[in-house]
Amino acid sequence: MEKSRYPKFIFDWVGGLILFAGYILGSMIVGFAVLAAKFFFKIDVSQKPWFLMMGNALVFPLIIAFFDFFVVRPSTKMKLNFNFSTTNFSTYLLIFPMMFGMMLIGEFTTSLIPTTGAFFGDFYQFFENLMKSVVEDPAVMIITTVFMAPIFEEIIFRGIIQKGMINNGVKPWKAIVISSFLFGLIHGNPWQFIGGMLLGTVLGLVYYKTKSLLLPMLLHGFNNLCSSLLIFFIQKESFAEVFHLPEWMILLIGIFIFSVFFFLFTRKYRVHYAEA
Repeated sequence: MEKSRYPKFIFDWVGGLILFAGYILGSMIVGFAVLAAKFFFKIDVSQKPWFLMMGNALVFPLIIAFFDFFVVRPSTKMKLNFNFSTTNFSTYLLIFPMMFGMMLIGEFTTSLIPTTGAFFGDFYQFFENLMKSVVEDPAVMIITTVFMAPIFEEIIFRGIIQKGMINNGVKPWKAIVISSFLFGLIHGNPWQFIGGMLLGTVLGLVYYKTKSLLLPMLLHGFNNLCSSLLIFFIQKESFAEVFHLPEWMILLIGIFIFSVFFFLFTRKYRVHYAEA
């Protein structure tokens, strides 16, 4: 039997600590860079869009490298590697509408979270200000959200955490839910947490069924591109405002679209194939 090109590593609490260690080191380096800019150049770069992009370009690869060098290579004698193969055109016709349907469901669910009040009001204002600083540079925003985030985040949450948990004997649906929960959690606010977790389940399902990490990356980029365009043109991530529909109707449309294409996709990929 031919040996697989892809290492069969596992993800457990030790792997989680390794990922966290990579994050801490990366964050420390970014923090030192902020302090150095303040000390030597008298400027605060912490909220500059280009600096946030550069920080992500440092921290995320460092997290992945930590897991590769301290978990994957010692245990498998192979370097971290993933399947990025394309698929037939009919699959794309199923997964993108399915993703769009979940985006609509996520919008309705997110709309239920308060944006005013003693706690939520201040938190939402901070989040709004942060988003405004990112939107100041559209090119940086597109590069960061549409290209960098889908690549790095899918490698970590689907490629490492979800796949590693399944390799470790965790039931696939549990691995998808847990990785999606963590994916929502790292966004750091309740509004993106809900949407991130819901969308993460679609990304996890697509990866589990197709075994190609390219597909959730494309779907992730599609979601972020839609969000970016909404922010650019109407200053709010709301399909309800674009289509002039109430949120409850957006929910119903989302449920219908998602249900139809979820059924077709799961039926098409009823048989699972192992990675070569």
